[in-house]
Order: sequence, then C-alpha cells, then structure tokens
Amino acid sequence: MSRVSKHNYYLDIAQTVAERGTCLRRLFGAIIVKDDVIVSTGYNGAPRGRKNCSDMNMCMRDKLGIPRGERYEMCRSVHAEANAIIAAARERMLGATLYMVCISPQTGELFSGTTSCMMCKRQIINAGISTVIVRDTKEDYRIINVQDWIEDDDSLSGVFGY
Repeated sequence: MSRVSKHNYYLDIAQTVAERGTCLRRLFGAIIVKDDVIVSTGYNGAPRGRKNCSDMNMCMRDKLGIPRGERYEMCRSVHAEANAIIAAARERMLGATLYMVCISPQTGELFSGTTSCMMCKRQIINAGISTVIVRDTKEDYRIINVQDWIEDDDSLSGVFGY
C-alpha cells in the first residue's frame, strides 16, 4: 500500500468539505493549511441564516440564464475560499496554502480546470495566503503561486475565473 501524498491528503479533506456545499451548479471545498496544521475550512453556501439554493431547489443565476463566471452578485452563496478566510485568524493565513476542490452536485465527479473567481483571488491575496493548490483529478493538481495573481492582474484583462 502506497502512502497518499501530502497535497492529495489535504485535497481529499477539501473534497469532503465540498460535499457540505449547497450550490446547485458547483460544490467547492477549501481548506487553509499552515505549518502542516489545518487553519480553517470553507464550502460554498448561502450566508448564515439565509436559505440555501439546495433548500429552495432554485438557482437565481440559472433562472436568469447567467453564464458561469459572470454576475456573481446574483449568487446567494459565499464562496468556499471566502468562507475559509472568514473563519481564519489573519496571522495563521500569512504564508499559508489554500487547497481547493470542485465537484459536480449532479454527478459527484470532479471538475478540472477550475480556479478562484476575481473576488476570491483578491481576498486570497489580502489574506496573505502564498499558495493555492487546485485538484483536477484524483491524483493531479495545479500549484498556483499567489504572487503570480498579483503580477498578472486579471482585473485589467477582462479574464474571469470559475
């Protein structure tokens, strides 16, 4: 029996966190890790006290025909990365790694090629997180240096995430 890699260990945990998501389009899970300790977790869902899309069986963005990557202000959910950041102390995020997984709520299959949206990228940058690792398949993942997001400012190019 071979031992799972450290990155896939944390990605497995983020994938389990994603299963708590309440979005009808995509289920995201994120965990923040520093010094080999899980600092916080987050999944996408409505703010505390509000009804989730899964409870209402309705996605406002679907109802309005809004394509993915656009008009996030119409989404009820707080994104997984944002929820993980909200739950963490700033000093524990400085230099930390955020692990993220996206799965289909319909099939339970992994979505490959996802990334953080522009707003979440800004929050990750301001939180002081240094690395984002995104799962593409059960074994494959991408390692993103957050400094690259700072230097390649997508808010100037019109290229959107998710």
